[in-house]
Amino acid sequence: GLLDYPQYTRPADFRGYTAPLVLRSGNHQAIATWRRQQSLLATARKRPDLLVTKTLSEQDQVFLKNATRE
Repeated sequence: GLLDYPQYTRPADFRGYTAPLVLRSGNHQAIATWRRQQSLLATARKRPDLLVTKTLSEQDQVFLKNATRE
């Protein structure tokens, strides 16, 4: 699999760390997309070897391609 996405808890703002707005929105589809993207980013940065054997959707591939350009 992939590495896990960042975990946040309440309160939304704690010691200068703020949870992303998408997580506080209540939009479950947007939250799932954000979590998937964060997992992909974490894996690409820390364990890119895991992505070699993983079958990624076209949407995941486009996201990673755009994210690595930045």
